[in-house]
Amino acid sequence: MALGNSNPYAAYQNTGIKTASPGQLVVKLYQGAIKEINAADDCFTDGDVVPAARIESFGKHLSKAQEIIGELEGSLNMDEGGQIAKNLLSLYIYFNQELKNVLIQRDRKKLGFVSDMMKQLGDAWATAASTTPTTNVAQPAVSIEG
Repeated sequence: MALGNSNPYAAYQNTGIKTASPGQLVVKLYQGAIKEINAADDCFTDGDVVPAARIESFGKHLSKAQEIIGELEGSLNMDEGGQIAKNLLSLYIYFNQELKNVLIQRDRKKLGFVSDMMKQLGDAWATAASTTPTTNVAQPAVSIEG
């Protein structure tokens, strides 16, 4: 049987997204942002310089990370999320501003700081998503419907 143009991995990912709880989707967004931030970090040389040949890739990875953080920002339910949603909104705005600064200044330490903070938040979401049954405690604070 020929597979044609089908991509089993893409189908698997799509199924994972369709069956994920809201908390699990937030975790996937964090994982995606961290992956892009790490890829941007890989563009640096040992001397903490982004060579001219890697600048385009560096910018694309940072842009993608910012887009994902924007998705996290847009998923917040400010009406029901209370102070937690407000705090997360402030953090997401701050992270995106820092990533803009990283792009301009090529500051690897700032990139590392954002990465560390995103990992901590992502780990917290992963714990919450894994310890809460299908009715996620964080679910009222976050709406992933767009």
